[in-house]
Formats: sequence, structure tokens, C-alpha cells
Amino acid sequence: MSKEKIWLSSPHMGEEELNNVKEAFATNWISPAGPFLQQFEAAIKTRCRVTDAAAIQSGTAGIHLALRLLGIQPGEVVLCQSFTFIASCNPILYERAEPVFIDSEKETWNMCPIALEEAIVHYTKQGKKPKAIIVVHLYGMPANMHAIQAVAEKHQLPIIEDAAEALGATYHGKACGSMGDFGILSFNGNKILTTSGGGALLSNNAKAIAKARFLATQAKDDAPHYQHSEMGFNYRLSNVCAAIGVGQLAVLDQRVAARRTNHAFYEELLKDQAGVSFLKEPDQSFSNRWLTCILIDPEQTGGISRETVRLALEKENIETRPLWKPMHLQPLFKEAAFFGTGVCDQLFDQGLCLPSGSNLTSAQKDRIANQLKSVFSH
Repeated sequence: MSKEKIWLSSPHMGEEELNNVKEAFATNWISPAGPFLQQFEAAIKTRCRVTDAAAIQSGTAGIHLALRLLGIQPGEVVLCQSFTFIASCNPILYERAEPVFIDSEKETWNMCPIALEEAIVHYTKQGKKPKAIIVVHLYGMPANMHAIQAVAEKHQLPIIEDAAEALGATYHGKACGSMGDFGILSFNGNKILTTSGGGALLSNNAKAIAKARFLATQAKDDAPHYQHSEMGFNYRLSNVCAAIGVGQLAVLDQRVAARRTNHAFYEELLKDQAGVSFLKEPDQSFSNRWLTCILIDPEQTGGISRETVRLALEKENIETRPLWKPMHLQPLFKEAAFFGTGVCDQLFDQGLCLPSGSNLTSAQKDRIANQLKSVFSH
């Protein structure tokens, strides 16, 4: 009989979510409209301390809408963090723009401000000044926003914050997703808050969010019949998914606390293990620790690598995952430019995400601990 699967980050549901869904069904609000959708957007706006928020089908849709609202044109350069999930940059291709990838800094694993400015200067000298910056708060760790904002302001470039993994995280007390021209959240099934699928677009520009809602509902003109003067998208979140989100958002603080407890558990477990290190939390940052990640240096562990650990835990039905493969190393983007020294390449080579769900049990943690001790003892 196979052992119970321990997932990397599984959904964590409660009773309120189910009751809300039942209410949505009972009142027949099933479409991308309804009271829970309005309630969810209001709650997101309050939580993230932004002027307005539009609930949509995915974080990817949010980035796409942000690029469209910024007027990105085919062939224009958009700068994007290389060390991320592909959803951060695929929307650049949707708009037929040119993605240019920026390396990470060691301190946060997020966009390096130095490499960012190098890229801006390089393309500006060529008469092809970039049009936007997509920065990611990876694994719930806030990026070095003050330095990135300083570069953006110097060169007058808008910022899109991909906070898909960072709901509940803050930087100098400000919510991730609230510091750029636009912010993006994801409510995918593996996120700290889930609506099964879904996301949000945030901004302190209320007119821009109103335009986003218009574009997200097929850009239907204000007419009694179906009339369309511009291209839109089917991106609006349903009232049923929003009903789940309302319940999830109510317990966000508990979910963040549980993830941070998981991180502390792993740090204590592996504190004396040579060659294993963690991403530290800078003083100005509060991470939601969506996923606990470690770096494993085989030269210090006696040859034990990230893959050694991953495969050993996989045999015990414990899911782990390598850190994101940088976008400039992906076959899809083999022709794209990259600026940096390869920090994110090394992170990918040595990095591993450990099971981090807010619903991890003590028994599951014991299983994980025993396997990690076993693999490192050999």
C-alpha cells in the first residue's frame, strides 16, 4: 500500500467557503457578476490598501490587462525578472512585444536593480527605450522595491508588480502589489489563498481598474444590444469563485502564520546541516513564506545535491520541486536578451522547494523530517 501523498502546497479549505458557495447557488448568482464578486473585490482592496481591485480569472490575465492598459505595442521592450514562473512573461508575447530578462540579486532572489538599469541604459542608447518593468515577489519574499522604484522613476518607466505568490507579504509596511502602477495577485489552487483559479489586478488608479473591468468582460459598450468598439477578453472571475475567495481572505493571517511556522520548522531541522541555506528575510520585509526553499551546495554536503534530495523524497511520496527555471534558459525564450551575472542560474541549479502547505500536519512534518535526516546522513 502506497504512503499518503504529501503535497508541496495543497488547497486549504474551511466551512465558510462551502457555505458561501451554497449561498451563491441558492441565489443563482453563478455568472461573472454578483454580490460575492463585489464583496471579494472590496476585501482585496482593503487588505492590500489600494484604490481599487478587479477580480479576474488568473494572475496571468492581470499582467496581460496591465500591459494593455499601459499601451504596450508590438516590438516594444518590456523588462521582466528572469527568475519566475512563465506566467510573468507570457503576456508580453500576447502583445507581440519583446521580453528582455533581468537577473536576480542574492539578497532577495528577486530583480537586481543594477542589472535592471544596465538593460534600460543599453536599449535607450539604441533608441529603443523599454516601456515597462515586471518585477516579481518570488516565493512570497518582497523584492528590493525602493531600489527598483528609484531606477524606474529615474527613467520614467511604469512598474507591474507580480505579487502572485506574495499575498500577505509586506515591504516597509506596504502590501506587495500596492507599490507599482499595477499589482497582480493569483488565487491558483497552490497559492496561499485560492479560489480554485483566479487572480486580481490592483491599482491606485481607479479609472484604470474600471477600464480593466470593461476589457475583462469582452469590452462591451454601454448599449442595450451587444456592441463592441475595441477588442476585449473573457477574464472576469465568477461569483462562485469569488464566494470561495471571501472565505479564504477571512483566514489569510492564519494561513500566513502557518506558512511561516513551516519555514521555522525547516530552519530548525536543518540549521546544522553543512551546505544547506535558506533565503533570509531582510529587516524591511515581511514574507508570507508561501514556499520554503533551500539551497543545497553539493561541494559542502559531500556530494548530496538538490536532485539527490528531490528523488529521495519522491520515493517516499513527498512532493518537492526545483526552484523556477529562469526564463532566459527556457527554449521558448532562447533568443531573448538577458542582463546579469547568472545569479538566478545558480539558484535554479541548487534550489529546492519543500512541502509548505498551511494544512501540513505534525505527522506529515515528522515524515518529512525523517526523510531529510536520512538522505543527509548518507
